[in-house]
Amino acid sequence: MDSLRIGIAGVGTVGACVAVKLLAEAVQGATIKRLAVRDINKDRGFSVPEAQWTQNTLELADADDVDVVVELIGGADGIALDLVRTALVNKKHVVTANKALLAKHGVELAELAENNNCILSYEAAVAGGIPVIKALSEGLAANNIYRINGILNGTCNFILTEMETKGAGYEETLHIAQELGYAEADPTFDVEGIDAAQKLSLLSAIAFGQKPNENDVTTRGISDVAAIDFEFAEGFGAVIRLIARAEKKIIEDASSISSSAGEIVQAVEPCLVRKSSVLSGISGVTNAVQFETDMVDVMLQGPGAGGEATASAVLADIADLNQFIKSGMQISPYVFGRSVSELVASQGETEVMPSQWYIRLNLKDAPGSMAKVTSILAEHNVSIEEAVQRGPQNGEDRRPVVFITHKCEKSAIKNALEALEAIDVIAKDVNYMPVI
Repeated sequence: MDSLRIGIAGVGTVGACVAVKLLAEAVQGATIKRLAVRDINKDRGFSVPEAQWTQNTLELADADDVDVVVELIGGADGIALDLVRTALVNKKHVVTANKALLAKHGVELAELAENNNCILSYEAAVAGGIPVIKALSEGLAANNIYRINGILNGTCNFILTEMETKGAGYEETLHIAQELGYAEADPTFDVEGIDAAQKLSLLSAIAFGQKPNENDVTTRGISDVAAIDFEFAEGFGAVIRLIARAEKKIIEDASSISSSAGEIVQAVEPCLVRKSSVLSGISGVTNAVQFETDMVDVMLQGPGAGGEATASAVLADIADLNQFIKSGMQISPYVFGRSVSELVASQGETEVMPSQWYIRLNLKDAPGSMAKVTSILAEHNVSIEEAVQRGPQNGEDRRPVVFITHKCEKSAIKNALEALEAIDVIAKDVNYMPVI
């Protein structure tokens, strides 16, 4: 093969950047043959022969002059899924930035790639320009991974760090993020943790051999985080971040940390992050991922989104594909680091890792109120390490109270909070989060 012939589906911000770089020979020997778009007449800042443009996206999967389909359409279903399926069936390699597609259909698509000896690459699907997939699947291939912690959504990280530095509320800061283009008009996908959960499911597939499934990730967004939480966090020497966590629960009698020792727990939720943690310093739209293994601990950080950052990851996959084909290798690497037959279904939403917990509630300013609260916590095996309370504000009859608990299971916290909400000494405005 003299050149790697590329078909690009979706020529928006990322796709246009990929095309410009390929036209400038960023990947030696890779040439653009076709581009599928909805509007052929739109100016995208570069020029190719008119015959290379098409509005028929599936044409890329059938074309004899396309070796690699680059899917940058987005979405878990619809034309993106049809295109990738058809391309793999037709024995064409695929590069995608579509985490939603892989989190929902990853097992099926990996099996198609395996059966048709095709490469399905997705470096751009997780953490934008950070080479996290390559680091995990290649650089740490000989390591037993036992924990992943990451800041995987730039929108949430921007909102939380703005709230932290400016003392503003959630709704106000979300509006600023939307004005700056960091948040969509409908921000649900980001602020409710869905985007981060999809990315985490892909990392868990490689690290732990789990079948990727975003529904197996315990997920809670940032909309309950209030300005006052940052004030209390500062007092505890901490910040608040949306953290994606996956961890191997070790079986007590397991002789080693291995892929079969213990169930895998996955969670995305706001956490109180001690300033001693390197993740506490990740601000703005930056992403970061920590891997803890039996041999080395690794942290990667960088731009998690944006045209050039995502395009960089797409181009890296194309370059790897080019080298693979030129090398004459005959067997394509597995999509998730092992055969689909070796992937195991996760246990669903399992109990997240035991930890210390931050609990904030508004307590009625009356004698005996604190005693009732601490008694209920004790009844549910939740012990208190620290407690901070403030006087009533603005003439209200309730005062904010915060507890830092000793390490315990999340189920104990939730049961205790349900019991607290049933009594009349606290308001409904309750927040809780793990301390890491």
